[in-house]
Amino acid sequence: MTSKRMSLRNLAPQVVIDALCVFFSYWLAFVFRFLPENSIPFYYIESFRASIPWMTLVCIAVFALFRFYSTMWQFASLDELLQIFYGTTTACVIVTVLGYTAFPRLLTDSDGFPLQRFPIPVYVMGWLLTLFLVGGSRFAIRFFRSVKRRRAGIRGGGFSHRVMVIGAGEMGSMVIKDLKSAPQSKGVPVVAIDDDKKKRGTRIHGVKVAGGRESIPRIAARYNVDEIILAIATARQADKREILNICAKTNCRLKTIPALYEILEGNAEPLKVRDVNILDLLGRDEVKLNVEEISGYLRDRVILVTGGGGSIGSELCRQIACFHPKKLIVLEIYENNAYELQNELLRRFPKLDMEVIIGSVRDRARIDHIFSCMRPDVVFHAAAHKHVPLMELSPGEAVKNNVFGTLNVAQACDKFHVRRMVLISTDKAVNPTNIMGATKRICELIVQYYSRHSRTGFVAVRFGNVLGSNGSVIPLFKQQIAEGGPVTVTHPDIMRYFMTIPEAARLVIQAGGMAKGGEIFVLDMGRPVKIVDLARNLIRLSGYEPDRDIKIKYTGLRPGEKLCEELLLDSEGGCKKTSHELIYIGNPIPFNEETFLSDIEALRKVAGVDNEKMVEIVHQLVPTYTGHAEKTDLLAQ
Repeated sequence: MTSKRMSLRNLAPQVVIDALCVFFSYWLAFVFRFLPENSIPFYYIESFRASIPWMTLVCIAVFALFRFYSTMWQFASLDELLQIFYGTTTACVIVTVLGYTAFPRLLTDSDGFPLQRFPIPVYVMGWLLTLFLVGGSRFAIRFFRSVKRRRAGIRGGGFSHRVMVIGAGEMGSMVIKDLKSAPQSKGVPVVAIDDDKKKRGTRIHGVKVAGGRESIPRIAARYNVDEIILAIATARQADKREILNICAKTNCRLKTIPALYEILEGNAEPLKVRDVNILDLLGRDEVKLNVEEISGYLRDRVILVTGGGGSIGSELCRQIACFHPKKLIVLEIYENNAYELQNELLRRFPKLDMEVIIGSVRDRARIDHIFSCMRPDVVFHAAAHKHVPLMELSPGEAVKNNVFGTLNVAQACDKFHVRRMVLISTDKAVNPTNIMGATKRICELIVQYYSRHSRTGFVAVRFGNVLGSNGSVIPLFKQQIAEGGPVTVTHPDIMRYFMTIPEAARLVIQAGGMAKGGEIFVLDMGRPVKIVDLARNLIRLSGYEPDRDIKIKYTGLRPGEKLCEELLLDSEGGCKKTSHELIYIGNPIPFNEETFLSDIEALRKVAGVDNEKMVEIVHQLVPTYTGHAEKTDLLAQ
């Protein structure tokens, strides 16, 4: 009852104002029509007095039909303007028709005579005035609300920052409009930037387009800008990176809207402005997939992902779920990660048939039991120990988990006739200087061996560091910046290849679709990035100045660490192109297949028991391995 009273209380003033607008519109139309004569004929006054109540009722009814009284006019824009135009035009057309047909026959003046029809110019001017008054009364609501908000914000310090919007297109217009109208907005758009010279000097919602990307620092200083929003959803990553690097010189807070592919995939809202992160500066253009090729081996298949709760494994699960597998099996040893992923996937893909299994790839009996029960068609093997310094301290664990975990999975794939197994490898497997890289190279050899002795298609996919993955430098740098520094970098010249987690997962899935058996796919990682530049960018994005607010400290290379990783062995002799521009195939390297399995079994006997002998066998299996464990595992002595 209370809500109905409130709605009627809010509706009544609007109806009264509209009624007055209709009355004065047609009365002024008569005044303007007979302005030269300075008097309105008596019979027209009588006709007006008798018909105006009915005309008003008709207009109010049509306005209600066009939802004039259920619209929030404080946010009125072009759509609402069209709503007013169509509503008032329809109402005035009906009034004109009734004025020429029904009113003269049904209504009479005070003397009982039929009403006189209004002159046509009165109806035309009445329509124009009604449109002006009804529309003006509604847009006045928005105007006064905007003035009130601005004054309240200035008095209370509510507008804490002045905003530059980069992009004077559709998305930039939406951002500016949202900043001006949203009640929760604390930013004032003061200037816009666009590279299109035709837009220079024009205005969007009152905001001037002042220049192109090259003038960002100058214009930011001129307009006293505190915050910059990149509002180009379709920008190429190279352009986005260049613009953000220019913006970083201004010391303004940097924000951006989601990329177009994030919006289309439903991972982000179009106007969900967020802080710029390091992925925006280092990421590349969206990876385009051959959906037909991928669907052929994933749709309606049973897919198993080992290490499914990890950074790469969990993203593989998300991507695979989009291709409608018959069943998705997530094998993970860490139950918390598995539980969180399970909840996320069931929420995003309610129809997904998913099984989450806790277990270790090192447990051969467990692996065999899972394969015998689930009968997977495709296996993505992402389970591995990957932290280089920790594995140098516990080399036996790297061997047992990486080498024998992969061997257990590969043997199960062969035994239970899995169609395809895809191994996730790393650039650290190339000329390895650490035990982790050496074990991943042995994993590649396992894949190559079984591809020649099994009906299962075995392939490996090799790529570099993944931005934001567990154990990567970015979370460490963020923590160090939050603590006030210093940010620790091992060497001023150290470089690494980087790609985003979604990009890596997409390319792994695409490579799996190309596989014929035995390939080592090498992903195009782009240009290597200096870690110190990465640190400086993160410091700037956090609102600090490198070496002034936050110091950078060099700590020296860690055990087993290289200055720059490689993606190919010299003996692999370059790459073959594939149908995908970012995926290549490394040439297979000959190795002694006759002694391979016996060497692996010899390695099994000493792993975690005799590290000296274990490292010796690793050198034998991987002749390009130049490292050694800095410290032996105390439990293995």
